[in-house]
Amino acid sequence: MNNETISIHAGYDKHAGEKTMAVPIYQSTAYAFDGAEHAANLFSLKELGNIYTRLMNPTSTVLETRFAALEGGASAAATASGSSAIFYAIVNLVAAGENFIAANNLYGGSMTLFTHTLKRFGIEVRFFDPKNPETIEALIDDKSRAIFFESLSNPGIDIVDFEKIVAIADKHSIVTVCDNTVATPVLFKPLSVGIDIAVYSTSKYITGQGLGIGGMIVDSEKATAKIKDNPRYAHFNEPDASYHGLIYSSLPFPPFVLRVTLSLLRDIGAAPSPFNSWLFIQGLETLTIRMKAHSEKALAVAKFLESHPKVKSVKYPGLASHKDHALLNKYFTGGQASGLMSFEAESFEAAKAVVDSVKIFTPVVNIGDSKSLVTHPASTTHSQMTKEELKNAGISDTLVRLSIGLEDENDLIADLTAALNG
Repeated sequence: MNNETISIHAGYDKHAGEKTMAVPIYQSTAYAFDGAEHAANLFSLKELGNIYTRLMNPTSTVLETRFAALEGGASAAATASGSSAIFYAIVNLVAAGENFIAANNLYGGSMTLFTHTLKRFGIEVRFFDPKNPETIEALIDDKSRAIFFESLSNPGIDIVDFEKIVAIADKHSIVTVCDNTVATPVLFKPLSVGIDIAVYSTSKYITGQGLGIGGMIVDSEKATAKIKDNPRYAHFNEPDASYHGLIYSSLPFPPFVLRVTLSLLRDIGAAPSPFNSWLFIQGLETLTIRMKAHSEKALAVAKFLESHPKVKSVKYPGLASHKDHALLNKYFTGGQASGLMSFEAESFEAAKAVVDSVKIFTPVVNIGDSKSLVTHPASTTHSQMTKEELKNAGISDTLVRLSIGLEDENDLIADLTAALNG
């Protein structure tokens, strides 16, 4: 089935139960057991079933199944936020005293998590220049456990050459993790080019209206094969004392997501609200047509900005002039580049004036909304980063980030014209 059909039907049997056309919201904390033996069997994994919504929920299960099908993945785990999805993906692979390798142009929240919070866990991050993937190899040692990058960076809107990164990772039997939030699985499917794990903030384009906070982790059959009997991931291949000696890689389930559920969600508990999972299910139904509209409107705005005398440069790979335009056409559906872009104003004062002057755009740090949004990254989303980190990520104090919504593009251009011309 194609994206449009999968995102409407996968994971839900409308002929079962009460035969509702809409997926029900199972707003319940816990679930009744048939008796003591049934409860014991569930806890010992002799039977599969619902125990507690921190671990699983029928509404969230539909979302996970549908998302995995849309991504082309083996399984998926929903989380309470995009940040928790990234955190779980990393700590599911990397322990204290070990390291992972990450692109140096990531979203500011990811940079802070990697350089500050995970440092307190004893986990080291080593950064590479995504424009030169070959630099990754020099950073790898026997303690390296993951390579992390974004498919469309935020706010630089850069694309990495995925096949080059995958080739290096596979050579060293290291798991790759791609944050595909900006592209969504409609425009780019990371697992289809050999990436092992995809992570998302479902708070963005998946919901599409800024209605809920959530995240998603999707694993692949390739990740299962890479983890099994791999000395880099001994914790998947040795008995887990917290489950009476269970060995994740020996079970007939994808081990990466299984361990996220049985260990990390169980112990740390960043589980999604069933209501939010239901919101994301609604968002998935229209995701394909929305991403096409976001991309078309963004390209029109980007072309306008590129021609404006008060704009120094525009970062949007949909433009033929963009350095990553060839990579966009190679990897992304129909050359669509999503609705996120950024541009360099003539000065900090000019950038600030745009944020303060627009009428249709709203100053907001979210992206992927049906409403158009504007942000000054250096003073908001990336303000925790050092000057060197900002420079590496290509973020200056003249950079303005735009999330193009679903309004008429001519109205958006008129709004930006007035703001730029003062």
